[in-house]
Amino acid sequence: MPMKQILQDIVPTKQECEEFTKVADAVIKKIKIKDADAILGGSGAKDTWLATSHDIDIFVQFARKYEDKSISDILEKVLKKAFTKIERLHGSRDYFQLFYKGYTIELVPIIKITKAENACNITDVSPLHATWVNKQSMKVKNEIRLAKQFCKANKLYGAESYIAGFSGYIIEILIVYYGSFEKLLRASLQWKPQLVVDVEKHYKNRKMALFHLNKSKTQSPLIIIDPVDKGRNAAAALGAVKLREFTKLAKKYLQTKDLSYFTEKKVTKEMIIQKKGKQHLTLMTITPQDGKRDVIGMKLRKTFEYIEKSLAPFALLKAGWEWNPGEDALLYYYTKKDMQSSSIVRKGPPLKMKEQVTNFKKKNKDTYIKNKTIFANITVKHPSLKAFIKSVLKEKYVTERTRKVIVELY
Repeated sequence: MPMKQILQDIVPTKQECEEFTKVADAVIKKIKIKDADAILGGSGAKDTWLATSHDIDIFVQFARKYEDKSISDILEKVLKKAFTKIERLHGSRDYFQLFYKGYTIELVPIIKITKAENACNITDVSPLHATWVNKQSMKVKNEIRLAKQFCKANKLYGAESYIAGFSGYIIEILIVYYGSFEKLLRASLQWKPQLVVDVEKHYKNRKMALFHLNKSKTQSPLIIIDPVDKGRNAAAALGAVKLREFTKLAKKYLQTKDLSYFTEKKVTKEMIIQKKGKQHLTLMTITPQDGKRDVIGMKLRKTFEYIEKSLAPFALLKAGWEWNPGEDALLYYYTKKDMQSSSIVRKGPPLKMKEQVTNFKKKNKDTYIKNKTIFANITVKHPSLKAFIKSVLKEKYVTERTRKVIVELY
């Protein structure tokens, strides 16, 4: 059966599990704090992690009496004594990252709770997520692995703001709800905007769920009620673009059952150039600024979107961007034209809007009236694509979000 092939590649081997556990245990043993326990967290605790993954989450659970104290500061002192190099990362509550024996370890300070409503911070609930997932069978956990690998291979995985994709936890919830990877794909083809998934049936119906959830928590295209926290939409960070891509790929996969959908494909400059055809290609290699991964990623995404919007006069056909933390980013734009008109007509307000018309005249010199509306002839400063790109890259919006940009036109 084809799926067995994929599972052989993505389910950690006995040796991998032993090494993973050995490293996690070694780190946990070094963390000694009175009234606090270090425990394995994330997909490691749930046994839904993928083979070759070298990421370990460790939660340091502090007793309730610490809720008014800075547990991040307390943990930092202990970590500095136990490890040679740690990095403090800012979040809703500061956490830490270190590299140990080939693994990236994230250490998150939390307050120990038994119910989600007692949480002081969203991260306090994380161990309850693991408890819930661990009620599932190994068969279900392997279906979760298939869904995770599918999303990862197609760049749909990750709840970071610059990705706005599927988090590991919402994949886990969706698989439990639908029963299997293939059933999830089939169901996704029927999804309607703001579908509510309530696996633990916290609410009587969709209407009741939307009524009780805070409006700010229901802006995502898919609403997934957290099984352990009925007031939380676990899919709040999921964006419409990634959801559309998921359903599009689900349809293609179900039609072909092509196993290559589970293989990560690294996009290279050569591949981007090869797909150019008769189009004009603007290819940018960007060295990002230093900082937290999510912040760097968001700056790159905003830069990409700003340039994408700016290129509309050149008949933009397709655009995309690729970035792996620790590397330069690739931004690419295919346009139909490499020249735009040397002048354009800008439409202004109708003449009856006197104040707006006056302001329009102040901003634009060459104006005229047509059909009771004011217009202006605007001279385009940079009609060629090359000059235009050069100008855009000098703009503050781009320079304050990037360190270095190399442009190649094809």
